[in-house]
Amino acid sequence: MSTPPSREHHARVDLPEWMRNPEPPRRTLGRRLSDLVDATPGLREARRALWRRRERSRFSERHPAVSAIVSFVVVATVATILVAGAAYVLARMRAGYPQ
Repeated sequence: MSTPPSREHHARVDLPEWMRNPEPPRRTLGRRLSDLVDATPGLREARRALWRRRERSRFSERHPAVSAIVSFVVVATVATILVAGAAYVLARMRAGYPQ
């Protein structure tokens, strides 16, 4: 019994020159600023602290029900104040104030 080859043979693919030897990345303003931040110890630590803070979960992710209820109450209150204010201004305009 002959054993089948462990791996199927694929023909070699010749890549174009631009894929084999790509140009170095351009020195854009963003990369220069990033290098400046990495070179300055205080800025580097501030960047790392910001990254750590972004990785934490937010209150709304930890307590979605509480967040939804508080958001609803805040939105309902603000909407009521805006509608009441618009009605008040409209009533004052119809009454002819100021004259």
